[in-house]
Amino acid sequence: MRQRGPVAGLVLPAAIGLLGLLLLRNNTQPWRGLGGFLLAIFAAPALLVAGAPLTTGHSYTLALLGSCALWILLGTVASRMATRTPVATWRDYWREYFWLAGAVWIGVVVAVVAANLILGGAFL
Repeated sequence: MRQRGPVAGLVLPAAIGLLGLLLLRNNTQPWRGLGGFLLAIFAAPALLVAGAPLTTGHSYTLALLGSCALWILLGTVASRMATRTPVATWRDYWREYFWLAGAVWIGVVVAVVAANLILGGAFL
């Protein structure tokens, strides 16, 4: 579990990111744009730091790499926390991982709400 935990930490954000990309592809409806954007920033929280969706350019690549590093770190921490007991299962890993991921996602929601308040409703 300690060897595969960091890589397993990338599975959920990758699935969320792919779903977000599918929603954004050939987007013509507002709910798809909002849903795709929210899923994208849940999968890659560093996109907000890079200025998404207000900027374009190569900073998105760095944001994706930074988000991958974040999820690998969370997977590592979750695997360490889950293996504190002698008999650790993947269920223990995912329980620890979801607590950590939930904290990241709450931070993303707070950041989006704060940006929306600061920008006067132009963000969402």
